[in-house]
Amino acid sequence: MTRILILSGTGWLGSRVAQRWIDRGAEVTSVARGRRAAPDGVELVVADRAAPDAYRDVAGRDWDEVVDVSSNPFHVRDAADALAGRAAHATYVSSVSVYADADEEDADETAEVVPAWNEGDEDDYARAKVAAEQAAVGLAARVAVVRPGLIVGPGDPTDRFGYWAARFAAAGEGTVLVPETRGRVQVIDVDDLADFVVSAGARAFDGVVNAVGEPHPFDEFVALARRLAGHTGQVHTVPAEWLERHGVGYWMGPRSLPLWLPDDMPGFATRSNAAYLAAGGRVRPIEDTTARVLDDERRRGVSRARGSGLERSEELDLLRVWEGETATGV
Repeated sequence: MTRILILSGTGWLGSRVAQRWIDRGAEVTSVARGRRAAPDGVELVVADRAAPDAYRDVAGRDWDEVVDVSSNPFHVRDAADALAGRAAHATYVSSVSVYADADEEDADETAEVVPAWNEGDEDDYARAKVAAEQAAVGLAARVAVVRPGLIVGPGDPTDRFGYWAARFAAAGEGTVLVPETRGRVQVIDVDDLADFVVSAGARAFDGVVNAVGEPHPFDEFVALARRLAGHTGQVHTVPAEWLERHGVGYWMGPRSLPLWLPDDMPGFATRSNAAYLAAGGRVRPIEDTTARVLDDERRRGVSRARGSGLERSEELDLLRVWEGETATGV
């Protein structure tokens, strides 16, 4: 029987990967803290990956595939040390955030990455992912390094991608605030990513790929979300400078407009996915992903408090200020 070990594998992506391996008839073990349940049929080994004995229950077994999604390079290094010689193949899920700049459009996997994080440095997600990639090489003789872009889909815990469809659905006939931008939106559906992680392991794919979808102009994506949500109200498109002056942030987090980026980052959401597609990766149409996310947002509540985005009350306050300034020519 195929034996799969998933490290930190009970989260949003990891549980999907585990379920796919179960569906293939594999024997699946997950090492995690136990804060979330593992899918039915998965052996859950409860362990803190920072503990010296974290891999005690799995280090003595042989594995056909090891999957690691950690952003902590020490966790990845310790796993590689504990499992040395035990895994036929490994897949490490990294991020396109590892790249050093966002100036070049359609940049591929050969683009320069940031320096690896070292102990004692300030916390830095991108540099930690680079260090983790380097450590992941020790997990097996053949290693797939998968660099996703923004992962989206039903159940997204970050609240970013779903903000727009949910906001238009909640607003109904009301006005919605949109940033003026030349930016793009480039995402990967969580289910497409999970499929690729599993297929990469099944055929022992060895290499690095940017797991990203096609780039879409931000305004076209917003228009798509509005159409799917059935919004019939007005849309006020507001300059970036005005939004920044009124405390609205980029990309994610409270009081932000999610997925919006400064215009001086033309390459950020335009990474090449040629290697991913050549390796068998799937990219479903963004219309399909957005529709699935809208259904999920409606189930969860389109007016709920969110981890990313403007609260509706904040948006309405900003709209009143904008309309007042526009009316008086300020």
